Amino acid sequence: MITRQRLAAGICALLATLTAGVAFPAGAVADETDSAASPKVELVLDVSGSMSARDIDGGSRMAAAKQAFNEVLDATPEGVQLGIRTLGANYRGNDRKTGCKDTAQLYPVGTLNRTEAKTAVATLTPTGWTPIGPALLKAADDLDGGDGTRRIVLISDGEDTCQPLDPCEVAREIAAKGVGLTIDTLGLVPDAKTRDQLSCIADATGGTYTSVQHKEELSDRVGQLVDRAADPVVTPVATEGTAQCSGAPTLKSGLYTDREEFGKQRFYRVDVDPGQELRASVSVGADREVNPDYGVLLRAVTVHGREIVRGEGTGDGRTDVVSTGLRYPKAESDDDNAPAETVCLQVTNSFSAASGVKTTPGLPLELTVDVVDAPSRASDVASFGLGRGWWLLGALVLTGFVAGLLWGWVSRWRVAVWRTN
Repeated sequence: MITRQRLAAGICALLATLTAGVAFPAGAVADETDSAASPKVELVLDVSGSMSARDIDGGSRMAAAKQAFNEVLDATPEGVQLGIRTLGANYRGNDRKTGCKDTAQLYPVGTLNRTEAKTAVATLTPTGWTPIGPALLKAADDLDGGDGTRRIVLISDGEDTCQPLDPCEVAREIAAKGVGLTIDTLGLVPDAKTRDQLSCIADATGGTYTSVQHKEELSDRVGQLVDRAADPVVTPVATEGTAQCSGAPTLKSGLYTDREEFGKQRFYRVDVDPGQELRASVSVGADREVNPDYGVLLRAVTVHGREIVRGEGTGDGRTDVVSTGLRYPKAESDDDNAPAETVCLQVTNSFSAASGVKTTPGLPLELTVDVVDAPSRASDVASFGLGRGWWLLGALVLTGFVAGLLWGWVSRWRVAVWRTN
């Protein structure tokens, strides 16, 4: 019994060691980014006439928004440049053309003066239309410039009244520019159409949508989003792939964004020196309704089109992002002057647009490229991700085989003794 317990414990220890080796491969290093650029946030508030409705904890929606703004202004982290823009705050008339231009910057994006910002918010009165699309375009311009985090927090209680300038399409156009700007939306007791529109705006830029029905929820959520802007992040660099490898942009290690049309492919070039390893991953998002059953293919090929390695990912309509990745080690060379190898990264998608859905701009694509020093033996990384763990796996298999033979021999010996007695 003791022998069997020790054998079981030994096998469990080997399995635990193998699992740890696979889950945390040697040489994996987290990306640490320290951006000195100041994060920028603009709060965009709907001040249309419907904000006077009294259905949030017995008070008006406008009163709840003012209270949330005052609390957030008090708690805004140092170093965050904050601004406030309104929509529907000034024009009281019925002329739609004029009403759809009613957006203004209440407090400019910059170093926060809490007293001035609170005073400006206190003057707001529910007034006019709901030009969400024009307000988002202006807010994107307000945050233009700089390398820090940029975030728009939109608070609204109704659907945009200035169609055909669809605010969802506006958000996609902003994302297509690759400006690294996120739009988060909060709906104050909205109906289904408003919820769908605000969700679409947020999804287009990788933001979040939150439905709010109480004052505390509104204050807490806006505060969380402003605090999140202060967190250090990697700002993607906009690039533009090509339909062929020749002429494709050459990328260094970093995070990149692009747009890819439905069912098309994009090429990028990466130079890999002997003794280095290329690690690449790609995510393609469905920022609009798409047909189910789709996939993403990432291939590393030579400049002549020969495939080196590939990664594939698939979706079934229940997820809005599909990702995949690959690793390619370049063996060391005895020639100190050996040139770098140009590797072409090919990104292909099999998304198809649902009926009536616009296909432009293309789907948002995020590409991560990392060129690092390869392991001492480049062949290790091709071993299905186990690397040198194959040695441990082989030892485990051999140990199990020997243990099985010994156990079978002992069992047969005990049966033979039993029969003899």
